[in-house]
Amino acid sequence: MNDKTAQRSNGRRVVITGLGAITPSGLDVASLWDAVASGRSAISRLDGPEFDELAVRIGGQVRGFDVAALPAPGIERSLARRLSPVQHWAIAAADQALAQAGVDPGQVGAERVPAGGDGGSGDGAAGAGADADAGGADAGDAGPALPWDATRVAVIAATGSGPIDAMQAATRVLDARGPRAVPLTLSIHGAPDSAAALLSQRYGIRGPAQGVSATCASGAVGLGDGLRRIRHGYADAVLVVGYEDCLNGVNLSSNANMRALAAGYEDAPETASRPFDRARAGFVMAQGAAAILIESEESALARGAEILAVLAGFGSASDAHHPTAPHPEGRGAAQAVRECLADAGVEPEGVDHINAHGTGTPAGDAAELLALEAALGAHARRTPISATKSSTGHLLGAGGVVEAIISVMSVRQRLLPSTVNLDDPEFDGWDFVTGKARPVVVDRVLSTSFGFGGHNGAVLIERP
Repeated sequence: MNDKTAQRSNGRRVVITGLGAITPSGLDVASLWDAVASGRSAISRLDGPEFDELAVRIGGQVRGFDVAALPAPGIERSLARRLSPVQHWAIAAADQALAQAGVDPGQVGAERVPAGGDGGSGDGAAGAGADADAGGADAGDAGPALPWDATRVAVIAATGSGPIDAMQAATRVLDARGPRAVPLTLSIHGAPDSAAALLSQRYGIRGPAQGVSATCASGAVGLGDGLRRIRHGYADAVLVVGYEDCLNGVNLSSNANMRALAAGYEDAPETASRPFDRARAGFVMAQGAAAILIESEESALARGAEILAVLAGFGSASDAHHPTAPHPEGRGAAQAVRECLADAGVEPEGVDHINAHGTGTPAGDAAELLALEAALGAHARRTPISATKSSTGHLLGAGGVVEAIISVMSVRQRLLPSTVNLDDPEFDGWDFVTGKARPVVVDRVLSTSFGFGGHNGAVLIERP
């Protein structure tokens, strides 16, 4: 281990104490894991007239989440009406993560979150349908304290687009009814980092609250930023929430026009996502949110929290190559993996399993394997690989958090999920997990995330 590696890894140890998930595969971590471990696809034909005329009409939809039943405890009903479904999912996932970590999300908190007012009475989703009489909520008393110094807790909202439906709905209102009908809350609740502000106010978190956007690598980068905050002493705990919802006509059409999406599977949508398969034809878009609470090991031990796993390393890099296509040799992806292992002080032989980015795009899957071989050497082909987007769909900016959760569960449950629909692997000599899940004791899982624009991120999850 060189001096640079030693300097990085000698900081505080960072552990995972809470998980939460609202996904097409289930509305909590247990349901998500059961679906992925059982090899069940969450991909279906998309419901709603917005999708009827699209070239691609399949995706991973969050089902069974009753937004109308909200607000959750502590959220003013007038605010709840202004939030996009994806923001509700982010709050629910964060609540789950805190609850597992031993923090009651309904009890901690600071002031009631004011709803804000509107410049008009527009309609539509996510703020464009706010009522004129909403006004602002009066601030209440602060709730019970967090188990950490509130100034040493941070929130990171990882997303590629944020609540993009809010902007689309407000644009329709502007076109139909003019500028006075556009809600002023769009500037607050329509921003990509809005979930971070909402959650910091909800829980009384007074450290940094910010958004992180690196397209489909956003979740991994958010976890890496949180890791570094804790490791280097700037925070004792960080709540990382990935959230994304691009299942709309505009985003689906744009990706379909790029030929990035799997098309022609309306009659058998569950077979559309085919990472590393010879018949793969593109990724399948999905929506959802996921949350991971990380904290310093001494903090978790001091308060008696269960340590689920260790967040041991992180690496990131850019391809500097093309707006959408990966570097043909996986240059940036390989660099991110190398940096992740160096950050953790782990040699390639220390990686027991890979949860691959594996979107099912022809160029992306090929470049990823080249990157893994460049970073791990001969050990790459000996390491079992799962591509769980084949089950969940691709949650874009939230995908890195979802797959880190799946990696934690793989370590804890001693089970490697199968890659669904990998019936005819194009690449010989690789150990893809196919068919049924594989029972194996693993100590370290590498989870990779790559995205448009040449963004690359990797995290290493360890058994505690």
